[in-house]
Amino acid sequence: MTIESPRWFTSSYSNNGGACVEVAANLVPSRGVVPVRDSKRTDGPELGFTADVFSAFVDGLKAV
Repeated sequence: MTIESPRWFTSSYSNNGGACVEVAANLVPSRGVVPVRDSKRTDGPELGFTADVFSAFVDGLKAV
């Protein structure tokens, strides 16, 4: 069994000022979750959101 590692990325809208979040959307097909972490603390905790919850969050941000 192969365990897929998260491929972290920040938004293209990020100004690279260090106050960003990183997401690893590549885990949705295999695990059904979108891990999220603080870009300043890459060894810190991660939050895992189901794909539908994360999608609703992003849609809500776009509506603002």
